[in-house]
Amino acid sequence: MTRAEVRGGSVFVEVAGVRNFRDAGGAGALPRGVLYRSGALDGLLPAGARRLAELGVRTVVDLRSTPEVRDRPDDCRGLPVDHCHLPVFTEQRWPAEQAELYPAMAEQAGPATVALVRRLAAPGAGPVLVHCASGKDRTGVVVAVVQTLLGATEQEVTGDFLRSNAALGLTAGTADTAAGHRTLPVAAGHLRRALVWMRSHHGSVEGWLLANGAKEDDLSALRTALG
Repeated sequence: MTRAEVRGGSVFVEVAGVRNFRDAGGAGALPRGVLYRSGALDGLLPAGARRLAELGVRTVVDLRSTPEVRDRPDDCRGLPVDHCHLPVFTEQRWPAEQAELYPAMAEQAGPATVALVRRLAAPGAGPVLVHCASGKDRTGVVVAVVQTLLGATEQEVTGDFLRSNAALGLTAGTADTAAGHRTLPVAAGHLRRALVWMRSHHGSVEGWLLANGAKEDDLSALRTALG
């Protein structure tokens, strides 16, 4: 059986050909085995596909832009999954500086996050795997919202967010800024900027979701299904 390892309260799962794969559960009321997060699936290997089948993944949500998906499409290896493209940024254009990137993601990620919330609450849709390119920035913000909605503390949410650095081997001293965000480590302050943007513009994470098309029933359904 493929190795699963618990580090610092988060489950890292070895899925051949996929980077930064782990269980987002265990924060707040979000249970294990319901929401997974990772990098893109364009390099998924047969052994990795078998592992996804073992985990029971039924829905894959791709947060990447349209050009990214066109250039490196997910290869789900014939798995019977519902594949959903829900881009945070439709085009492959976003701020180069992380201090600007995270507020920009808070401004743009609402529709994709609302759609993910609805998927998670839908009977038979889970487990759900959500990913972007590396599974740290766009995925980090969207997952943080779901965890927060289900009562996770800031410490829990931030702790899970920062685990991408270890999973991807990223440190500030080795970042290659010319290679784009994929080599830049994440920091607690980055996520905080996104959450502050949501709260300052909409009062709360819940208010941000409602402003982006969610209904109170959607939030209640999520909490009933997973909380």
